[in-house]
Amino acid sequence: MTDDPDRHATKMKKKKAAREKIMAGKTEEKGLVIVHTGKGKGKSSAAFGMIFRCIAHGMPCAVVQFIKGAMSTGERDLITAHFGEICAFHTMGEGFTWETQDKSRDIEMARAAWEKAKELIADSANRMVLLDEINIALRYDYLDLGEVVDFLKTAKPPMTHVVLTGRNAREELIEVADLVTEMELVKHPFRSGVKAQAGVEF
Repeated sequence: MTDDPDRHATKMKKKKAAREKIMAGKTEEKGLVIVHTGKGKGKSSAAFGMIFRCIAHGMPCAVVQFIKGAMSTGERDLITAHFGEICAFHTMGEGFTWETQDKSRDIEMARAAWEKAKELIADSANRMVLLDEINIALRYDYLDLGEVVDFLKTAKPPMTHVVLTGRNAREELIEVADLVTEMELVKHPFRSGVKAQAGVEF
């Protein structure tokens, strides 16, 4: 099939006009509740991508890690070393449950992380707050789901974005969210015996 340049140009012109018409109606700005969930890799990575966008735009932001914490990560090392003045970083977890093997301690740390999260979200100076792996804490009932949902609905400043990551996001959280992305697992090197590697997983 031979491409016709004139036909292509006409088609693209129509697409551009349709797109501009759609975009002209999108004028509202608001702080979003964003959920990254699913069994696939990339939930936290995508969320940190948004945090780095905020940093690049000079927007104050913050990160609270609910589960991770036993090992250093590239994101945490980079932010704390170079962008600590614009992005507060709080690692409140001590590892996954099967690592800590202390449920009462896990609950205590998750609740402390939630208190810090509420403080950071309530500060309207923060344009975005990332609650990394909070979905795990909610899944295991370390936190009260109703309290989290109610806080996001009633206490979040109108222009603050809140990003919540972790697999198995609860339905009530998905319902209150503005943007939900489910990462689908198609293939993972772990299944072939490849371990987590710096620059890919952490």
